[in-house]
Order: sequence, then C-alpha cells, then structure tokens
Amino acid sequence: MMSAIFLCLLLCADRLDSVIGYLTVTIEPLPPVVMGDTVTLKCNFRTDGNLREIVWFRVTEGGSSKQKIFTYDAMYNTNFSHMEDFRRREDLVYQSTVRLPEVQMEDNGPYECHVGIYDRASREKVVLASGSITLTVMSPPKSISVIAADQPARFSRYEAQNFTLVCIVRGGKPAPTVYFKRDGELIEVLPFAKSLEAAENRGLLASADSKPLINRDLDDTKLQKSLSLLDPDGQSVRLDSEGPQRYSSKATDQEPDPTTEVIPETVVSREFPRWVPSSSPLYYFNLTETQYGDGTMDVHAMLTWHLNPQLDNDALFSCEVKHPALSMPMQAEVILSAPKGPKLKMTPTRARVGDTVRISVEGFQVGAKGNEVFPEPLYTWTRVGGTLLDGSEERDGKSLVLERVPAELNGSMYRCTVQNPLGSTNTHLRLIVFDNPRIKKETLHLDGT
Repeated sequence: MMSAIFLCLLLCADRLDSVIGYLTVTIEPLPPVVMGDTVTLKCNFRTDGNLREIVWFRVTEGGSSKQKIFTYDAMYNTNFSHMEDFRRREDLVYQSTVRLPEVQMEDNGPYECHVGIYDRASREKVVLASGSITLTVMSPPKSISVIAADQPARFSRYEAQNFTLVCIVRGGKPAPTVYFKRDGELIEVLPFAKSLEAAENRGLLASADSKPLINRDLDDTKLQKSLSLLDPDGQSVRLDSEGPQRYSSKATDQEPDPTTEVIPETVVSREFPRWVPSSSPLYYFNLTETQYGDGTMDVHAMLTWHLNPQLDNDALFSCEVKHPALSMPMQAEVILSAPKGPKLKMTPTRARVGDTVRISVEGFQVGAKGNEVFPEPLYTWTRVGGTLLDGSEERDGKSLVLERVPAELNGSMYRCTVQNPLGSTNTHLRLIVFDNPRIKKETLHLDGT
C-alpha cells in the first residue's frame, strides 16, 4: 500500500515538473569597497527553463527610481539557449556579471538583478525573479590637520589657562577613529563633560582634577629645565637676569646696517608661579561630526587640558586617524613651542623723511627640534616712551606700518612683543630717519629762497 502511494507521488511530481519551471536568483555578497576600486557584481541564477532576459538596475532616490545599467536578451543571442528538447528536464546554472570600474561615492547604494525565463508549459508565458545587493563604497579621509583653538592668545604668568588642540579630518566615510598621542604615547582621555565647559568659561580647571599621565614618565630634559628656573632657596629666577643676549642676523665680523641700530633682545621673564602643577593634567576629549549628502563627513576632535608651560613647551602632540579604507593611520603632528628670538626686518632699509616704513617679523630662531612657533603667536607693537605715529598706544599684527615718517621720529625705539600661551618674548628696533633732499628742495622753493 505504501509503495503504491509513493509511486503515485512521484508520478504527480514528474507531471508538475513538466508543466511548471522554476527560477532562483541570488547575488554574491560583497564587503565594503574603497572609492576608486574596480568592482564586479555577480548574479547567479538556477533554472530548468529557457533564458529570456537579464536586466541589471541601480536603485536611486531612496528606491523610488531605477536606472537600467545592463540588459541581455536571449532572443538575439543563442549562446545560452537550450530549446532542443522541452520534454527533458535540465538543471541549468547561469551567472551574469556587471563590472563597475573605479567606483565613486555616487555608485553607493542598492543594485538589482532581474531574470526572466520561458515557462516550460507555454512559450508565451515568462517567469520572473530577482535578487538585490547593497554596494557600500568607503572613502578614506582627504586631509588631516591640527590647529589650536582660540588663537592667537596671550601668555599669562598670573592665572592658569586651558588649552585646546583641534584635529580636523575631512572627507571620510564611514566616520574615522581619531585619537591623540603625546611624545609618541597614546593619551588617556576623559569625555568632555558639562562641568569642564563651566570651568573653561571661567578660564580655570580645578587643580584637584590633575593627576599624572598614565604610562608616561616626565622627560628628564624638561624636568631639568624646570628645576633650573629655581634658585638654591627655591625661588623663581628671572631668565634675563644673566644679562641681555645680542641677536643679529649678520655674522659677527660684519658691521651692522648703518641705517638701523640693532638693540639687544630682551626676553620677558617667564616666571612660572606655584599654581602651575608639577604633574600632567587630565585630558578631556570631545568629537563632533558633520555629514554631507554623499555620506562623507568632517570630524572635529578636540583635546583640552590644563596647560603647564614648563612641561608642555617643546612637547610633541600628534593626531592619528584609523579608517577601514586606509592601510595605515593618517597622522598630523605639532610641537608646542614658545616664541624665541623674533627676526625683524625694516623696509626700506634706509628710511628718509616722508617715506612709508614697514617693520615686520620675518621669522624666529629655530628651536632644538627645528620647529616653528606653535600655536600662532600674537604680535603687539609699541613705541618706547611714547605713542605710535597714529596716536595709538599699541597695534597688533605681524607688521607695523609708519606712513610718511617725520624727522621727529629719528631715534625712536619700537618694541615688538611676541607671545603665545607657552611664553612671551620681545625685541626692539631703533628707527633712524635720514634727511630727504627732495623735500628740502620743495621747502626752499615754497619759501622763495
């Protein structure tokens, strides 16, 4: 009895197979790809029918629109046609591939593979099936840079200051992982809390928050530098107490420019008061993301801590970025540095009465590590013993312009003070104004003599 039932089921199944064809469509999965790579989409389908057509679509506008990117019509290509024997069941496997060279961000999104076959029972009927896949295109960050927030800023010997480094990473997708290092060692950070924001608005961080940086020993050279600022009694020593240091851009065996007098540089004392902690502070971290229409984003990572000019001067800070589209981390470095020895230049070098004179800072003495001043310093110009030519007490900027200098300015001393949160220094230049024969002739002509 059971054998009879089993035989009946086999006969029924054979009759159904002779009438109804089947079609299954799958697309091979793909991992996320990097922008610029060449990608091949593979659509596999299995059927016992005869292929009619294959159509590939790119789905756009959130699924509301489809763009046809590939079509195969079996009526005009007999390579995959199996029409010789309709009665014999054939399990046929096909694969359709679409190659996308140098994919861009706009290629990101869903793709569909639609397949149609002729039904076994009727050549007029077409059986349809489809498969889909979402192509994820990654974009590595385009650039990375580190700047100081609120620059330029003044140096203060009398109150503690917070300092913030901002790491700007542009153009990545997905969002990168951003972290900071100090002198090559990973900085352990805390979330940027509201309590910190309140303290920052006051310009102070609680000293109780300070603790040694984990896994970081103090640099011996920096420690010796800090100890050298104290006399045997433990009192602060003025850095300029050993006498002025002369700076000249020319060799010592050459005579100075006859039109200008080089004044010894005076370094403003960097007396570090006792509120400056001897250990490293807590570092606070905050990260914001801005996403664009193509899925890429800009990331701003901020590192804030209680600045210690003694220990932070000449410290190397780096911002590093890890991203799945990068084979190795991106990095940007800065060395915190107080300004040293500004180099002043005056044009014209031989100023005459009535000339427009420009005094500007060309650069600085190169430090031990060969770095420029960071963060960007604040330049302040004053006239020793008087006001500037326009009557103001001081003027900010990298250059000081004196228009139509009168003879009365001959011998005037101008001071340029350069400072950033790590320190301050100043240098002087004496203005020598020579007679202008052309102006003398004009004056004589007006007097009629």
